[in-house]
Amino acid sequence: MVSDQLRGSPTLDTLAIIVVVFCLQQAAGVLSALTPLNLFGLFVATPRGDPVTTVLSVYAHGGPGHLVGNALALALVGFALERATTRLRYHAFFLAAGIVSALAQVYATGGAVLGASGAIFALYGYVVTGNPVSRSVLDAVELPTWAQVGIFVAIAGGITWLTASPGVALVGHFAGLLFGLAAGRLRLLTLLLGDGANDRDDEYEFDAGSDWSTDEYEFR
Repeated sequence: MVSDQLRGSPTLDTLAIIVVVFCLQQAAGVLSALTPLNLFGLFVATPRGDPVTTVLSVYAHGGPGHLVGNALALALVGFALERATTRLRYHAFFLAAGIVSALAQVYATGGAVLGASGAIFALYGYVVTGNPVSRSVLDAVELPTWAQVGIFVAIAGGITWLTASPGVALVGHFAGLLFGLAAGRLRLLTLLLGDGANDRDDEYEFDAGSDWSTDEYEFR
């Protein structure tokens, strides 16, 4: 049943976290308007940010449209991919990819960033190289590691360029996608015999601090 499939879903967990963090952002905005405190900066990754703000920035969003767009993109890939891994691996991968993309963006540009799309790009990247067809092709041609890395960089660069638009964190998208492509090739999320997907017994294999305003950071 659908309810059984959604029970323990890491994608549903992530969507819930995103909504909760967004509600906290709205509360922080109200408090910041009524007090001298700048609480909104807690949700934005910056070159001078601390680990807590960097983690929160992965799940934070700049507005309802930003949130809905990322939520739809996450749902499209997440519910399928989660069947090939465990709940813990999924969350660890999502957070790690989000942090990598955020740090890449802020250190490359010196600006600020928030949003989940870097991590979501990583999930899509994993799909591209982690599926059986791609694995078979790459295994068959026996390309050296440097050549595979070059292909992944080219793919990430091309997709990033095709999806570019004003205000979008291009470096973050590129880093997230490249992270996912490499992880898919290494099969970091794929279950091995004896592992449990989402804590079930089935075996699956995948087959398919400063005062920052909304004008001063980019969206992922």
